Amino acid sequence: MDQTEVANRNYTLMDIVNVTLTFGGVKALSDVSFNIKRGEIRAIIGPNGAGKSSMLNVINGFYTPQEGEIWFEGKLRPRLKPHQIAYQRIARTFQNIALFEGMTVLDNMMTGRMIYMKSGLLSQLAWWGKAEREETENRLIVEKIIDFLEIQAIRKTPVGMLPYGLQKRVELGRALAAEPMLLLLDEPMAGMNNEEKEDMCRFILDVNEELGTTIALIEHDMGVVMDLADRVVVIDHGEKIADGQPDEVRNDQNVIDAYLGVSH
Repeated sequence: MDQTEVANRNYTLMDIVNVTLTFGGVKALSDVSFNIKRGEIRAIIGPNGAGKSSMLNVINGFYTPQEGEIWFEGKLRPRLKPHQIAYQRIARTFQNIALFEGMTVLDNMMTGRMIYMKSGLLSQLAWWGKAEREETENRLIVEKIIDFLEIQAIRKTPVGMLPYGLQKRVELGRALAAEPMLLLLDEPMAGMNNEEKEDMCRFILDVNEELGTTIALIEHDMGVVMDLADRVVVIDHGEKIADGQPDEVRNDQNVIDAYLGVSH
């Protein structure tokens, strides 16, 4: 690896190199390569069934590709399970909300701190000594995220009682509680009305600009993508068909033919 490549690796948070993922005889991803630079908002777009969520599942370890490499922080990443990747400070939200509906907002968000809790089960049950100090410290961090996302009024409300848009915000908060270096957002605006989308856009920008978090997101709303993203990669039928600045991608004929020129 020459000096230029080393410098690029240091500037790039993650490199996805020639990734191929198959299920039986079906290729979900075929020789896909792109990178995610530190501090950027990187959008992944494409028609339904293009392989976008499969790519996020590869990045956070739910799927293991048959071919290709994942480089993270300049190092080739070995095969890891999702909980091991969480310790690399990669967090994620899901297209379908995955919260504990009977638990409060605060308790849901505390689950995002699990990777930072080191005390044993017995001391946690007794809630004394190290376990008490640990939970207090982690709760303070979660409370700051609650303030950041402007959900103080619902902090003790069971999640199942909240409207959809607020549940999405709570899920974002739980991911932020893990203090991610890389935040993966799978259709964060799906199912939202215009007001909820505007709020979520604002918080995503704040997470990126104020917290300095690198973000990779899947989103179907092209207005949102063009407003938020620094760069866009387009996947169609498991293959990368375009990669670049939002305006470049929007004017790419392959993208227009495959995605933008049709109803989706």
